[in-house]
Order: sequence, then C-alpha cells, then structure tokens
Amino acid sequence: MTHRTLSASPRLARRRAGFATLALVAALALAGCNRGEVASLDAPAPPPAPASAPAGFAGGMAMKERSRGAPQAEQAADAGQAQEAPLQRYLAVRQDLNVEVPPEQLADAWGKVRDLCGTLQCELLSSSLLRETPQQPGNAMLEMRVAPADVDKLLSGLAGVAKVVSQNTTSEDKTAEVIDVEARIKNRIEFRDSLRLMLRDTVTKRTMADLLAIQRTLSDTQAELDAIATQRKVLEQQTSKQHIQIQFTPSRTLVQSGRSYNPMMRALREAGSVLAESVGVLITFLAAVLPWLLLVGLPLVWLVRLVWRRRRAKAA
Repeated sequence: MTHRTLSASPRLARRRAGFATLALVAALALAGCNRGEVASLDAPAPPPAPASAPAGFAGGMAMKERSRGAPQAEQAADAGQAQEAPLQRYLAVRQDLNVEVPPEQLADAWGKVRDLCGTLQCELLSSSLLRETPQQPGNAMLEMRVAPADVDKLLSGLAGVAKVVSQNTTSEDKTAEVIDVEARIKNRIEFRDSLRLMLRDTVTKRTMADLLAIQRTLSDTQAELDAIATQRKVLEQQTSKQHIQIQFTPSRTLVQSGRSYNPMMRALREAGSVLAESVGVLITFLAAVLPWLLLVGLPLVWLVRLVWRRRRAKAA
C-alpha cells in the first residue's frame, strides 16, 4: 500500500504541472489576441468594399443615412419656401377723374356711367346731378367701388361718353394694419374658446362669483371680437376694390384766340348786356322807392302847398 501511494504521487505531480503549463499557454494566447485587437482598433480602418458588405447591413446603413438627412432636407425645403413666398400686400387704391361733357349731354352721360356700374362688380357709394340753369352751369358726380378686373371696362365706357381731362391715382399700403387686425382676431378667438371650455368644465369646482366673472369676460371678449371683425371687413372693402370718383363738368367753347382779340369788339358785344343790367338795376330801384314816395311824398306836397297859400293870403 505504501509503495502504490508513493508511485501515484509523482504521476499526480506531473498532471498538475501539465495543467499549469496548459493554463499558462492559454493565458499567453489570450494576451496576444487582446493586443491584436487593440492594435487593430488603433490603426485606421480600411474603406469597406461595397461588394463584400452584406446586403442587410448596407440597407440598414442607407436607411440610417436617409433618416438623418430627411429632417435636414425638410428644414431646407421649408426655409426655401419661406424665402420664395412673398408677403401679400394689401393696397387701398383710389382714382379721381375729372371729365368734360357737352352741356346738353351731361345728364345722359352721367346716367350711362351709373347704369354701367350696375352691370359690373361695382358698388355705387354716392351720386349727384345738378342740371344747368341760367344762373349756374350744371355738374354731376359719381363715387363707387369697383373690382380691379372691371376697372378697365368702366373707364372704357366712360371714355365713350365723356372726355377725360384729368386722372389722379393714389394707393395706400394697408398690409401692416391687416396683419395686426388678423393677429388680434386669432388671439381673441383662442381666448374666447378657452373661456367657453372653462364654463363647460364640470370637474373643477368654481363658485358662482367665478362663473359670473368668466361670463362677463366672455361677453367683453365677444364684443371686442365683433368690433375687430367689422374693422377687418372695412379693410377688405378698401383693399379688394378700387375707390373711383368721377366729376362731370360741362365743356366750354373758346370763341376767340389771341390774334383776333379786339377790346372794342368785345365792348360792343357786351354793351347790350351791360345796358340790360343797368336798366334792370334802375327798375329794381324804382320798384323799391316808389311806395315810399307815394306814402311820404304826397302828404309832404300837400303840406307845402298849404303853407304857401297861407303866406300868400297874409301878404294880400
């Protein structure tokens, strides 16, 4: 038994030594692998060949690149649209025209232009007609709002019945005012809707005073919103149509020129009218004075005659 135990111990020792040697070799191999991996990480990686790359990996990388580039492309597209889209301008255009018409055709021309406005996208604001009298010449006026597409039609119809003497066009930029009004409308609508949600909210507990305060604020907000909406309608009328005012005046005929002008001939032509005016003034004066002469003059004559007779009687 003792001999077998002694012979087994050298074998066990050799086995342990072999295990230790294998463990050391494995440790050295692992260390070498780690060094190779570190070296490969430190060295620049060669560009991968597209042909050798797996299809799934390449597709995944392409999807990632597209997903990264998509937001940038969308932002660039939005920025480009913001730069390309011009700001809409709101202009209030006004035209003032002065036209001449023969005196006998004044009322007819005025009526034709007014009727033409009724056939177009035209809103008649005011009209007036003063016919010619011996004391004053006639004149007429039309004031209207016309859609830009029908302005040329109206001016063409006007040129057919009257002669345009002067035309003045002015424009006022209402863009800032329109943008401000629209922003106020949007804010008031959002505030009004939030107040309505507060009134409909049954979860939050509110007192009667809170509900009344919300209701008052809602009424004031609605009234303010209505006033702003009316202002926006007025701006819409001013910017969507042109304000046109036409003044009709009778034409005048010049019968004399600078070469044929003669003061004596002019005096002879005007002598009759001057004499007629003088006679008219005299008649008017006599008509005004004659009643006073009859009322005051006859008693005065009778009194003078009576005094004269008494003196004559005394002298006799």
